[in-house]
Parts: sequence; structure tokens; C-alpha cells
Amino acid sequence: MASINDARSKINEIDKEMAQLFVKRMAAVREVAEYKREQGMPIFDAAREEELICRNAELVGADMREYYVDFLKNNMAVSKRYQSRLIGASASDDGVRRLHVTLPGGEYDVTVGTGLIVSADKYMRLDRKVFIVTDDGVPREYAEAVAAVSADSMIYTVKAGEGSKSLGVMEKLLMAMMDFGMTRKDCAVAVGGGVVGDLTGFAAASYMRGIDFYNIPTTMLAEVDSSIGGKTAVNLGEVKNVVGAFYQPRAVLIDTEVLKTLSKRHMAAGLCEAVKMSLTSDKELFELFENEEINEENIKAVIIGALEIKKAVVEADEKEAGLRRILNFGHTLGHGIEAVEGLGGLYHGECVALGMLPFCSPSVRERLTRVLVKLGLPTEYTGDIDKAIELVVHDKKCEGKSVSAIFVDEVGSSRIESVKIEEFKKLVKERF
Repeated sequence: MASINDARSKINEIDKEMAQLFVKRMAAVREVAEYKREQGMPIFDAAREEELICRNAELVGADMREYYVDFLKNNMAVSKRYQSRLIGASASDDGVRRLHVTLPGGEYDVTVGTGLIVSADKYMRLDRKVFIVTDDGVPREYAEAVAAVSADSMIYTVKAGEGSKSLGVMEKLLMAMMDFGMTRKDCAVAVGGGVVGDLTGFAAASYMRGIDFYNIPTTMLAEVDSSIGGKTAVNLGEVKNVVGAFYQPRAVLIDTEVLKTLSKRHMAAGLCEAVKMSLTSDKELFELFENEEINEENIKAVIIGALEIKKAVVEADEKEAGLRRILNFGHTLGHGIEAVEGLGGLYHGECVALGMLPFCSPSVRERLTRVLVKLGLPTEYTGDIDKAIELVVHDKKCEGKSVSAIFVDEVGSSRIESVKIEEFKKLVKERF
């Protein structure tokens, strides 16, 4: 027994030394965090992490290397959590706010501020071939600003609108990436709204089985919702987002300056997604919509509030196995209405606004209606509701003879319920 006791004593002594080294290490990690804050650098740097692991793994023999790599990764994960607490969810002196998203599919920073696009290379690795995707409705200077700080770039422009989320457009985009000489070490950057983000993300996930993807959303809708979470997709026929993948970005850059170019209607449609998230998860944020006018002074608080809800939900359920379904509030019926309206009809956020109303309790519906009217969003639908309901049957949220629906009985909380298709039809028609 002497030998095992001796071995345990050695382990205890080593553990004491490691504890002392850990304190010293974390002090150094704090210094790095302070430097990152001053320089506006992201917390997570995938390339540097990979480089350190490869280099340090050589310090031990092959028989222990696998375990040492796990040890290094755990150390880095602890460091990132510590840095995230220090700077990831706090405002820096220059007003930049960072949220660190941690998921099995990847970790990344969401950086929110004003005038950030011109320094995109601070937040993204652009020292390689950079394939920038935008649409003809986005001011050209946004994509050009990213190109200006990239080592070797190409700007690819698609037509604005849902029609670009198709397999045909994606094929052309992938061919352009190949013609540009893209390799697995290069990256794609989306500069635009949800359509551009979905299309670029899916292309990045597919090209050579996956290249780095960065997202710079330029619409309110994309900034508060689709910019994070990793959902990428294209449409198939009249069915939205039925072909796609969960593929997390390497970083998200949200520049509130770009919102000044949006029309009032586009702003309202985007804000609807923030209203949605407040109804399901944040009573105080919903009350902000009720009691204040949304303007330049509080728009950043609205964006960050919505992103914090989205971050918490996707971190708990990355691939929509349960909790993440609450983000579909208003979307099940909303997607049906959107399909009926076609490319020239209601905006996505306007359809979501209508899609939420039948699934609220009477008291919540009354409060929601006032907020929608205040924002200039629709509260009544005069289109073909029967066709919209039929299209819901083909939605990915429909499971067999039931529809997975989200209900809000009181502001700030929600419930998910499987509703028989006939009951769903009756509920919608009674409440519209």
C-alpha cells in the first residue's frame, strides 16, 4: 500500500503546484482580456487556438498526446468563459458590446456597435480569399468596406428578395466561389439581410464540406434574429427553409449605423422579431415596446435584449430539439401567409405579426395588438387564410397529423403544444 499512498501524495503535491500555476495563468488571461477590450478584438480566435494546440501537443509523447490535447482544450474553454465574463457581455469604452455564443457546433462572438463595418478585419480573419455575398438592395459601400480590409476579395451580388433563396441561385454562387479559387482555408462573408445570411451560410456549409462563414447583417430583422443560431437554408418551391443545415458562423458583426438606410416599414418588420422574443421570454423588453418609442437612443438596447434571448435559447438547444421551438412563435402560420402573399406581398416580419395573434391569450393579444399598431404592423389579414393554413401542413414544424404550435398565455413565458391539424385550422379561423 506504500506505493499507492506515495503516488497519491505526489498527485496531491502536483495539484497544489497546479493550483498556484492556475492562479498565475488566469491573471495572464485577464491581461489578455483587457488588451482585447482595448483593441476591440473578439474573444474567440479559432485559428490561434488551433495553432496553439498543434504546437503544444508536440511537448508530450505520442502515448499521452490525445489526453494532453483534451487538457489544453479544457484550459482554453475555461479561459474563454472567464474572458467572456470579463468583456463578452459588457460595454467597452468605445460603446462596443460583445456577446459570446458557446455551442457544440462552434463558438463565436457577436459584436454590436456603431460604424464597425469599416474595421471588419478587427473582428474577422480576412487575411485570405474572402467571398462577399450581398444583394442589389443593400448599399454597395457596405460590401466594398469589407472588401477594402480583405487580403483578396470578390463581391457577389444576388437579387434582393426571397427569390434568391433557391437551389438555382445557390448553384451559381457555389460556381462563382470555385471560379474564384476558394479553398477550405478561405471564408465567405454575408453582407445583407436574412436572405443573404441564409444563402451564404448554407453555401459556406456546403462548399468543400465547410469553410469559415462570417455574418454582417444589414437589416433589423437579421440583426435581432437570423444573424445568430446557425440556421442556414434555401427554399424549395413554395416551402420555406426546407433545404439547409445548422452551421454556426465564426463571428457576427452588427453595425447599428446601417439601420439608418432602412425604410420605416422594413424597420418595423424587423422589430417584430424582437417583439416575438420579448413575448415568449422577456416581460421587461415587451414593456419597453409598450411604453417607449423605438429610436436611435434605445435601438441598441432592443437589439441586445433580443440577441441575449436568442443566445440563451440556442445555447440550451442548438438544433431545435425542444426549447428552441419557442423561437418559431408566430412563424408556423406566418410562413403560410408569407407563401400565399408571394414575393410582392407582405414582409416576413409582417407575416410573423399576423401569425402571433391567434396563439395569444385574449389579454396578451390585446396588448400585442396595441404594440403592433404602434409600430405600424398589420393586425388583420384579408388574404386567403385557407390556403395559408393548408401550406402549414407542409411546413417542417408539422409532425404527421399534428402541428407543433407555440402559445403565449402571459407576457414573458410560452408553452409548446402539439395541436391536431383540424384543431389548428379551427383555432386560426376562429381567431382571425
